[in-house]
Amino acid sequence: MTQQPLWTTEALARAMGGRILGKPAATISDISIDTRTLNAGEAYVAIKGLAHDGHAFAGAALEKGASVAVISEDWAQAAPPGAYIAVADPLKALERAGIVARARTAAKIVGITGSVGKTSTKETLARVLAREGRTHAPPKSFNNHIGVPLTLARMPAGAEFGVFEIGMNHAGEITPLTRMVRPDVAVITAIEAVHIENLGSIEAIADAKAEIFVGVEHGGVAVLPRDNRFYERLAKAARAAGIETIVSFGEHEEADVRLMRIVLAAECSTVFARVMGTDVTYKFGAPGKHLAMNSLAVLAAAKLVGCDLALTALTLGETRAVAGRGEKSLRRLPSGAFTLLDESYNANPVSVRAAISVLAGAPKGPQGRRIVVLGDMLELGNEAERLHAELAEPIDKGSIDLVFCSGPMMRHLWDRLPPHRRAGYAPTAAELEPLVVRGLKPGDVVMVKGSRGSRMAPLVETLKATYEAVPAEDQQGAA
Repeated sequence: MTQQPLWTTEALARAMGGRILGKPAATISDISIDTRTLNAGEAYVAIKGLAHDGHAFAGAALEKGASVAVISEDWAQAAPPGAYIAVADPLKALERAGIVARARTAAKIVGITGSVGKTSTKETLARVLAREGRTHAPPKSFNNHIGVPLTLARMPAGAEFGVFEIGMNHAGEITPLTRMVRPDVAVITAIEAVHIENLGSIEAIADAKAEIFVGVEHGGVAVLPRDNRFYERLAKAARAAGIETIVSFGEHEEADVRLMRIVLAAECSTVFARVMGTDVTYKFGAPGKHLAMNSLAVLAAAKLVGCDLALTALTLGETRAVAGRGEKSLRRLPSGAFTLLDESYNANPVSVRAAISVLAGAPKGPQGRRIVVLGDMLELGNEAERLHAELAEPIDKGSIDLVFCSGPMMRHLWDRLPPHRRAGYAPTAAELEPLVVRGLKPGDVVMVKGSRGSRMAPLVETLKATYEAVPAEDQQGAA
């Protein structure tokens, strides 16, 4: 069956409120804002960012085979000959296209926000829904003022389900995004002290996350964490926004989707849950109670948009941790191998404690050690020093053998550690890299975590480049 184009060029220009210049292709297969990943047949939107102005790459986009480049009217005055849609403001035009894309689809839409767990919950739910019908979701954490309208504009008219992640750093950022997405189901994973530097208090964080409710469609549902101490505050905000149905998840005895029992293992969890009156037992294919708890929100959202519970539970067992969010790999050393747990995507006090708990339960080799490599947790405001230092408690409780630290805030943890746990400290992740690379032995289990700004992901890439992966067929007894 021939795949339908995402947009006709005429329809996209009309949606964006722009005018066509030159002779672009009649149809558009996708929309891109990055020439590095752009494919022939896609429309390129020249977004002006903090570091670069996308107009500088419009010519390169057309040379790579873009159907059309969306540019500003100001830039169009001096643009070389080419295929363009000229608009007043490319970002505003992208937003308009996203709003039109949302209006033209009959898909059931789920919007997800929360202090932690947004992306993993989005990815798990998208995998579940894809078993039931044509599902659209962003490939990465596209959850801001650019990523959300881009994801909307890329949604095919024939999609049956859509899953959107909606994030924020400041109050007021979620409101315009949720009004574009117009979710049928709004999920809040958790409220924790993340971005507190920008919002001032955890209560303000809860209120900012609750902005997601103002965009919920009439008759829509809010899915809320029943165990969270801000549950009642969130439920009140949902009702104030006109949402009549609230579904809760958690261990609380009044939770609509309730965790009855959980069996944790190194590779997965076995979950016994009661989903709106129906008992469900399933395996969740990634370790950690925190991830299993978020799977309850997935079950709730999936059921609310009409999915089969049995199929949903089966699909949850196929979940695997991905790069930056717990991906596990066995890496070859000269005389054995070590296990690398990549948690480098982001960090906050809650997610770091959860990751340390997973590391504490990870199997190691006979002579191996459990090692954590930590970079600074950012945007914690006046509480930063205390929250970093207090990580000594879960490290001790989890009997973590060695700790590497980088960054000025992690120095406060380093100073709290007993000498036998101190493996190495450096002011930056780049300076820490050689200490970690040289400090590994066969049988070790190494977990790397930090906020994106602390640059722990490049450290993981260095480890991967230095020590090749052990193929699956050779892993038996490799550590």
